[in-house]
Amino acid sequence: MRLTSNLAKQTVWSDRYIMSATPKAIYKRVLLKLSGEALMGDQGYGVDPETITRIAVEAKEVRSLGVELAIVVGGGNIFRGVALSAKGMDRASADYMGMLATVMNAVALQDALEKQGVFTRVMSAIDMQQVAEPFIRRRAVRHLEKGRLVIFAAGTGNPYFTTDSASALRALEIRADAILKATKVEGVYTADPNKDATATMFSHITYLDVIQRDLKVMDTSAISLCRERGVPIHVFSINTPGNIVRVITGERIGTIVSADQPPAATETKKGGA
Repeated sequence: MRLTSNLAKQTVWSDRYIMSATPKAIYKRVLLKLSGEALMGDQGYGVDPETITRIAVEAKEVRSLGVELAIVVGGGNIFRGVALSAKGMDRASADYMGMLATVMNAVALQDALEKQGVFTRVMSAIDMQQVAEPFIRRRAVRHLEKGRLVIFAAGTGNPYFTTDSASALRALEIRADAILKATKVEGVYTADPNKDATATMFSHITYLDVIQRDLKVMDTSAISLCRERGVPIHVFSINTPGNIVRVITGERIGTIVSADQPPAATETKKGGA
C-alpha cells in the first residue's frame, strides 16, 4: 500500500515510472555512483531541479524495498579538475576544487532526499563540519543499519584519485553487495556510441576484459579493487526513470561487470537492451 501511495503522490512521473506491486530486491546493501553530469538533466551546467527530484524519488523507492543505500556523487556538472589541469593548472589544486564540487552536489541531493522524507547523512572525506560529517567507516555503516541513506562526498579526499575510485573504495569499506553506476548511456559499449554508429553494447563483461579492452567504464584502479573483492558493477542509464529500482529488483538492463565469464552472446546493437 505504501508503494502505491508513494507513486500516486508523484503524479508527474506516473505515466513513465511504473513498478511491480510487489517488487523484491536482490541486494541488501548497494552503492550508487552518480556522475555530476547526471544531475544536470538537459542543462549545460549545475543541478536540474526536476532531475535531482526524480533521482530522490527513486532512491526513496529503493529504501522502501528494505535496501541499504549509499551514494557517491561526482562534481563534473560544476567543475572538472582533470580538464583544468590539462590546461596548465596544478593537478592537485584542480582535484581539490573538484572535491568541493562533489560536496555541493551532495548537499543538493541531501536536500532533495529529505524533501521526500528520506533521512540522509552527508559524509565528507574533507573535514567541513558545518555542512557534512567526517567520513568514519563504522559510523557510515551504522547510519545504513539504522535505515539512513548516506552520501559520500569529496571523493577519497586525495588528489589524483577519481570519484570512480572513491566509489570502489567506499563500496568495499561498507561491504556493499554491488555498485550501481548510473550514467548517461545505456551500458558499456565497444566504443563511444555517440561517436561510433557501429558500437555494440555488452550485456555482461568481465573485469579483465574491461581492463584489457581499455573500456571507459571506471578507471583501472576502481575496476581492480572491485575485481579483487568480487563486487559486481551494474552500468545503466540514469536518464530512464525507474532504472535504479529495476536494477535493484533484478531486471536485466544495461551491462553487468563481474568475474564470471560472459554468456556466448554478450553484445547487442546500439540502443538494444
